Amino acid sequence: MRKFLVVLDDSRECLNAMRFAAMRAAKSGGGVKILSVIPPEEFNHWIGVGDIMREEARERIHAHFEVFAKWMRDRQGVNPELVIREGDAVPAILEEIESDPEIGILVLGAGTSNKGPGPLVTQMSKSAGSQPIPITIVPGDLSKERLELIT
Repeated sequence: MRKFLVVLDDSRECLNAMRFAAMRAAKSGGGVKILSVIPPEEFNHWIGVGDIMREEARERIHAHFEVFAKWMRDRQGVNPELVIREGDAVPAILEEIESDPEIGILVLGAGTSNKGPGPLVTQMSKSAGSQPIPITIVPGDLSKERLELIT
């Protein structure tokens, strides 16, 4: 089965990327893998404090995932899987793509601010020509109705 890999983070544009991935998976008989990356700088504290912060980050990720997963299951009939990695986002994404041969498309949401599409889209698109899979960049300001039409 072909999977759409989508990144779960705290950005607004993440929502449209999730919607797009779920809608495309539902219409194409694919699956959705949600990747959340915990940055290493969150744990540069004493060992005990870092462990507590790491656990709190995982709990927060699971809570966000459950919201998206419920919507995907109820509205799209797609049961997503969650992967949590620690480290920098781009290497973590590439490692996940390499580790799962069923991942066929990376879906990223583009920010709408005048600062650009966001650091993840900027970094991944710089090396898009040498990536092993296509990257779909979903505009962050697309309406749900427009997303339904284009998926």
